Amino acid sequence: MVQLHRLRLSVDDSSLIPVLDEIRAEAGLPKGFPEAVLAQAERACRQWAQAVAGLRLAAPAPEDPSTRVSGPAPGPSADAPRAAGAPVAEAPDGPLDYRRLTSWPRLDLAPAAHRWPDLDPAALPSWDATAIPFVTVDPEGSRDLDQAVHLHRLTPADRERAPRGATVLVSYAIASLATFVPAGSPLDDEVRSRGLTVYMPDRSTPLHPPVLSEGAASLLPGQVAPACVWQILLDAEGHRLGAAVRRAVVRSRAQLSYDEVEAARVRGRGLPGVPDDFVALLEEVGRARRLIETGRGGVSAPTPEQEIIRIPEVDGGSHYALEFRANALVEEWNAQISLLTGMCAAEKMRAAGVGILRTVPEAPESAMRRMRAVARVLGVDWPSGMPYARLVPELDPTDPAHASFLIQAMGLYRGAAYTVFSDRGLPEAGGAPAGEGAGHGDSGEATVEQSTAEPFPRIGDESARHAAIGAEYAHTTAPLRRLVDRWSSEICLAHDAGEPIPEWVVESVSQVPSIMARARQRAAAAERAAVGAVSAKLLVGHEGEAFDGVIVESRGRDRRRDRDGAGEEPGRSRHAGGGEAPSAPSGDSGRRGSDGGPGEEEPERGRVMVADPAVMAPVVARGSAELPVGDETRVRLIRADVERRSVEFAWPAS
Repeated sequence: MVQLHRLRLSVDDSSLIPVLDEIRAEAGLPKGFPEAVLAQAERACRQWAQAVAGLRLAAPAPEDPSTRVSGPAPGPSADAPRAAGAPVAEAPDGPLDYRRLTSWPRLDLAPAAHRWPDLDPAALPSWDATAIPFVTVDPEGSRDLDQAVHLHRLTPADRERAPRGATVLVSYAIASLATFVPAGSPLDDEVRSRGLTVYMPDRSTPLHPPVLSEGAASLLPGQVAPACVWQILLDAEGHRLGAAVRRAVVRSRAQLSYDEVEAARVRGRGLPGVPDDFVALLEEVGRARRLIETGRGGVSAPTPEQEIIRIPEVDGGSHYALEFRANALVEEWNAQISLLTGMCAAEKMRAAGVGILRTVPEAPESAMRRMRAVARVLGVDWPSGMPYARLVPELDPTDPAHASFLIQAMGLYRGAAYTVFSDRGLPEAGGAPAGEGAGHGDSGEATVEQSTAEPFPRIGDESARHAAIGAEYAHTTAPLRRLVDRWSSEICLAHDAGEPIPEWVVESVSQVPSIMARARQRAAAAERAAVGAVSAKLLVGHEGEAFDGVIVESRGRDRRRDRDGAGEEPGRSRHAGGGEAPSAPSGDSGRRGSDGGPGEEEPERGRVMVADPAVMAPVVARGSAELPVGDETRVRLIRADVERRSVEFAWPAS
């Protein structure tokens, strides 16, 4: 079996951090934020605190978990607006029923907006949703909390007021970055030059200054923060009946980790400060949405991931190690809520006539035929009439053959992109500055290219779909860490409010795909190099030793090029994880010589998943041996090169 969460070797701070600093420099990651940008962010935080201090917010939710009920917001509340600091009656006593949560108290911060010049007056919250007992669910120790969730099963009384067939309400709060980032400001220019938060073992290179991403804009427990609050009604099978989004102030009640929620699920107990039915509802909604995803042809593959972890030491230092981890069930269920929101966002942007969707083309039939061949070689039971989307949920990533199959399947869906659609004319862009270091490994000013914007195609057209999700989908739930989500949220908010889309969104939306593409290149290069560096650091000095592992991929044999350089490489293909993808380990592709031409065979090559330490690395077969893909075996370390940040094994170990 593939062994997850086992550690044997580690690397300390002093030897790894200089290497990580080199990687950051090579990838063109900025060292810090300009002083003017930091000053603006700090002023915005102070001004937001002033705005919050002038509010009298709704009464908190009752403490009895059975009375904690929330409801959707299909339309504007009848409550009269109230200005900052104006006296207001508290929300009525009693349970949080559908009516109470549907009719949020109205806010009117506009009269005082001139006192907060570093906040965007058009992005100040108009509603008070602090009565909803939101919680966040994230990795342990996270501070940049983009999302907070509340789930409620509607009572019979609720259903009398809700749309017919509604049984569950999903309330999902997404951090409102537009509130703190006025378009055209130094802060806006800086985050557009970054595009993404890049996570490294020792520290991250954040998209926004930490005073925002880990402070005022984060949905930290007990903190009043602006948010784009989605409320989505589901029927008994988990199908969405309707969705609405409004900008409101929210206050999370608790910060939960995946491990905490998973432990609560296993032991069947509640969590302090959290409604008793939260974990059960998260499982119910997550499983229902996963089933719907499979039915529409979407795939969420539980592929084991190689992850660098930081282990604190008693003296204040730390060391780093690698582990393989597969997502816990709680993470899968939580991800389904994010996917649900992204699909609702895509639907609203289509209705608004302007959108930026995450698109992935369908896997070609040849790729599916190859994966069926891989399944036969590995002994994975894939009945001829079973669609791929129905096979994947049945696979176990801790099974060596299944893990090998899933890793090779990573190359099925290629060509992920951000695609702009518009049913209206968009401004011509002649190259707007993207900021320092915008190009991969570049320095100096780069230019942002404008992508073309086509009208929305008919619903179901493949050009607008995310094939791995099986639907139209938009990134909208991680604005603290991903630039594009701010645009998605603002389009959806404007649509639901019946207001024009902000001018800055319309003018710049066509620039976002190229910004994000370059940001992803930088991040991927840095992350791959970091994993390679840690792998080499872990193993240097252990050359010649044998390790237990699973051969997860074969790329066949490559013929050496003849002296004219005309030889072919029939066994090589592209890999989704960083360059090379698996080719089918079946048949004799690449195993013959030059078919009468010049050149000679090279050994068969592939990838091995070593359990301890958790390393995924190239492996080469000795002599004429054929790599036993999917088998547990022993391999021998033949190279650990820290300078090149790479390692290589040989099979068999003897």
